This record gives sequence, C-alpha cells and structure tokens, in this order.
Amino acid sequence: MRDRLRGACGSLLGLGLLFTAAAGSPAWAAGVVERVAGTGELVLVGPATIPPLLSREGEGPPQGYAVLVAERIAAALAEAVGRPVKLRFEEEPDLATTGGRVVAGTADLACGFPFSWEADMTADFSLPIGVSGLRLLTPAGRFDGDPAGLAGHRLAVVRGSLAASELQGFQPRAVPVPVNTLRDGLDALQAGRVEGVIGDSNLLAALASRRGLGDLRLVPEVPYESYAIACLLPENDSAFRNLVDLAIARLLQGYVDGRPEDVAAVDRWIGPGSAADLSQELIRDQFQALLMAREAIRPLPPAGRRAPAARPAI
Repeated sequence: MRDRLRGACGSLLGLGLLFTAAAGSPAWAAGVVERVAGTGELVLVGPATIPPLLSREGEGPPQGYAVLVAERIAAALAEAVGRPVKLRFEEEPDLATTGGRVVAGTADLACGFPFSWEADMTADFSLPIGVSGLRLLTPAGRFDGDPAGLAGHRLAVVRGSLAASELQGFQPRAVPVPVNTLRDGLDALQAGRVEGVIGDSNLLAALASRRGLGDLRLVPEVPYESYAIACLLPENDSAFRNLVDLAIARLLQGYVDGRPEDVAAVDRWIGPGSAADLSQELIRDQFQALLMAREAIRPLPPAGRRAPAARPAI
C-alpha cells in the first residue's frame, strides 16, 4: 500500500482537530513529569475505534500503534522519575473532546493527530510518529479518485474532519454525507447510502480489512493530502515534551537501524501482514525522513569514558 501511516492510524491517526474549548485552569497544574512521579500513571486518551492506531475488544486492554508509542513514553518516564509508570487508557469516543482533554490537562497525551496551526495555539505536538494521507475508499472500478469524477456523488466524511474540508475544497459539487466515525461511514457504504468514504488511508484500510471487504479499493494512488501524525501534549511542558520526543526518536531510529525488538513491535501494527500492510522499506523511508531534523541516536559509552564534546564546525 503506497499511502503512508498518518494514523495512523489517528485521528488521530486524517482526523479533524476541532477541540472543545477548555475553560479555567488545567486540572493538573504541575508538569506531567512531576505529576507522574507522584502517581506512577501516564494517562492516554482517545477513541478505541481507529485501528491500527487505537482499538480495544470489549473491556480488554487498548492496543495499536498509538499504544506502542505511549508505552515507550511511559518507559522513558519511569527511567526519568525512578519508579514504575503504568499506562492508563481513558476512552473518549469524540475526537474534539479528546483534544480538549489534553488542552485542559485531564489527560497527558493523545497520539495520532495531524499537525495544525490552530491546535498548536493551545497544545504542543511531539516529534511525528508516522505519516499518512487522505484517500477515497470505494468499490473497485467505481472511481479512479480524480476529483472531477466525484461531482454529484454521495461520499461519507467524518464531521469536522480534514476530509470534510478537503472534499469541499477539491470538489465542491460532491455531496458530503456527514458521519460520526469512519466505521459509520463504512456502514453507510456497505448499506448503499453512499458511494465512498473519504478519510485517513490507513484507518480505512484497516477497517475494511477487519471486515473482510476485499472488493473495496483506496484511490487515488497519490493521496489528496499527505501529512505527518504526532502525539498531542499539554502546552509549554518542555520537560515532558523532551522525554516524549526522545522516546519516539528511539523507536523510529531502532526501526531504521533494524533493531529486532523495535522492528517486530512496529510491524505488528503497521508492517507487512498487518491491517495497514506497509512494507518495511516504506516504513524505514518514512521514519528516516521524520528523523532528518534530529541527531541520530546511537549507543553511548559509560559516562566516565565519554570523549569530550567536539566543537561546532560553524
């Protein structure tokens, strides 16, 4: 699959960022690191209906690529505060409220959000955890994805999402059918109420795969819009953000370097044979691109044996 993880899975993992306004002071006035040092818990929030990013079976534990990232962040926090840190998941079906929880300080992070300048005014974004794109899921042969061919056709889009605004922009004569979730959009497609669903490529692919809908295709080959996805964090908490970015960079670098435990952990959710079914080569290329603006993470010698830091070249 040529489309990228964005979204991953997101959305979270092609998902809108319409935050519920958070009035008053944050519920947790102290920084996340300080609070976690006292409670031993890191709180992840989000909908549990967006595989391969985030899902759960009944009352079981959450699972998905976003959970993997959050677990690595929890491990980094445990090392920093010198005590075990448990990841606690609080399900929040509504994406707007998910973002609002982080802004208000009643949750520590939500993973899979595409960056937006509007959201950046009230929250911070981590180092990206992947990339993805908006595409159309439709029965094979019905559309090729060309915007011109979508005029007059009923297409499901999640309310307030990036897909809804993008569709209005590239084909204003299409007939958008608002739905609450991509699952609802797929229900509408299977029932014949719409002719396609526009949304995050990897989320749509995973949902179709889980339902065994092999007659559906994602079009066009090149996404309508491509974007990186990241974890949403409380604003102006640099100590927490630094730990989060380092944990994410270690995971991405480990995959690029072929570290077996990192490759296996990532591939389980988005690699070959998963619902997203991305090739290892594509994942490596994506992760390497996301790391371009960061120093490569390599094993360091013990502190007493480290060489003096080199002077800057410029």
